[in-house]
Amino acid sequence: MTYAIEAEGLVKRYGDKAALDGIDLRVRAGTVLGVLGPNGAGKTTAVRILATLAAPDEGRALVGGFDVTRQAAKVRQLIGLTGQYASVDEKLTGTQNLVMIGRLLGLSRTSAKARAAELLERFSLTEAAAKQAGAYSGGMRRRLDLAVSLVSRPRILFLDEPTTGLDPHARNELWDVVRELVADGVTVLLTTQYLAEADQLADDLLVIDNGRVAASGSPDELKALAGGHRLDLKPLRRDDVEKAAGILGAKPGEDGRLTIPIHDLAVPPAVLRKLDEAGIVLAEHALRLPSLDDVFLTLTGTDKTLMGAGK
Repeated sequence: MTYAIEAEGLVKRYGDKAALDGIDLRVRAGTVLGVLGPNGAGKTTAVRILATLAAPDEGRALVGGFDVTRQAAKVRQLIGLTGQYASVDEKLTGTQNLVMIGRLLGLSRTSAKARAAELLERFSLTEAAAKQAGAYSGGMRRRLDLAVSLVSRPRILFLDEPTTGLDPHARNELWDVVRELVADGVTVLLTTQYLAEADQLADDLLVIDNGRVAASGSPDELKALAGGHRLDLKPLRRDDVEKAAGILGAKPGEDGRLTIPIHDLAVPPAVLRKLDEAGIVLAEHALRLPSLDDVFLTLTGTDKTLMGAGK
């Protein structure tokens, strides 16, 4: 099997804190690896090392077959990087931003302009090409930022929480772009706090917590770690929430919703009867398979509301 990115035993310390504490990962060529983890888990540190922006204290990493420490220049010729926040120059127009990057990468003025026009069209920014980037909406700036990372036609792309702060429409647009890139053979390493994003885009997942790998595998494999089904319940009357929680032995969410694991499909009818006998009327109830939210809670103990999921 061909891996576009490989890392083994990556360690990075800042003072007495280990941001990474022995991370291993592999990304198959032409696929998306979603890297998940709570704030401070080490996701961005891993990206910085793989993108040659930081050196590991221990361990080894290869990107495109080149060592990120000893062959950093070779690695940089293969990769593109989009960070958590738009890095375009807001005083320059969309065209000027892209042409500037093209020229810095060694393209002729004619080639840089042609590449800029191509990318502006691809990201639906042609009509805004002559506007200063500072006048762009958040979604437009993120699309321009991604376009900048693609000027060199990278075969490996690092996306570090690229949809942070975007509204759902802009986020979906960026998802479509990522799918198109992968269809063209680009390998993507995506860090995200949006669990739905990982579920939508990733072929494989890596969960990092406290600088270590908590789990890895396909989305379905990780969901299996959470075990069984889930029964979601929400009492109609707010006053019944605590009463239902006592019967079910579950902690209610902020919206009054209760979730319990189900390992025997004969249990849900019995649960509903018990609540009915207690006079608790339900506004809604549903039996479902585990989600990535459940995986996070199982593996890291981090509630999904702290991850920005669904916001």
